[in-house]
Amino acid sequence: MAQFFNRIGQMGLGVALLGGVVNSALYNVEGGHRAVIFDRFTGIKENVVGEGTHFFIPWVQRPIIFDIRSQPRNVPVITGSKDLQNVNITLRILYRPIPEELPKIYTILGQDYDERVLPSIAPEVLKAVVAQFDAGELITQREMVSQRVSQELTLRAKQFGFILDDISLTHLTFGREFTLAVEMKQVAQQEAEKARFVVEKAEQQKLASIISAEGDAGAADLLARSFGEAGDGLVELRRIEAAEDIAYQLSRSRGVAYLPSGQHTLLNLPSTVAQ
Repeated sequence: MAQFFNRIGQMGLGVALLGGVVNSALYNVEGGHRAVIFDRFTGIKENVVGEGTHFFIPWVQRPIIFDIRSQPRNVPVITGSKDLQNVNITLRILYRPIPEELPKIYTILGQDYDERVLPSIAPEVLKAVVAQFDAGELITQREMVSQRVSQELTLRAKQFGFILDDISLTHLTFGREFTLAVEMKQVAQQEAEKARFVVEKAEQQKLASIISAEGDAGAADLLARSFGEAGDGLVELRRIEAAEDIAYQLSRSRGVAYLPSGQHTLLNLPSTVAQ
């Protein structure tokens, strides 16, 4: 019986040792990752290992895991525009390595390839593109600037074995001197618009005065013609009309008596009344 239990213990120990060896020869590649195998005798193998569980030779081989999902990175750059204005630009980049290029990337750049490449090529490309535009064009043609940077930077990044999924200008500011100049220009434009409005208003008033004067001159000419054709008749007519209006107003007023002209009403009263 004792020998039986000893055999079982030996078998269990063997299975445990075998399981430990097998476990040490396994590695997992998670979703969105790839692996490159480094061999102590042959170096980096050309084949790229996909997702799943895989075998390798312990001590002789070592798996190196890469994340091939898109990752963001901000690259701040201070550069100059075509008209020599200081420009502060922040470039946001979404990048990922090309899976087939991972052996080359690890051999030349290592696992921190993004730290070695992006801070170098992004400022270089951005400065070259921004130097072709002046400060005003960087604002009004921002989309074109972003497209030019994206095209140039994508070509440069492809040489190093990774892809740029998206490139955008997230921050764009100018130096203090340029900002003050823009503010002064805006104030000057507002003053110019105000002066133009005042001039237009004066011109309109002048035109209105001319039209009014022409109307008065025309009315005076018509009156002169009427006087020449009717003589004093028109004046007499206006006098009669004015007298009628006055008489009408007096007739409606209380305490006003109207005595016809040519009639000596008070003088014709009986003399006894006077006594």
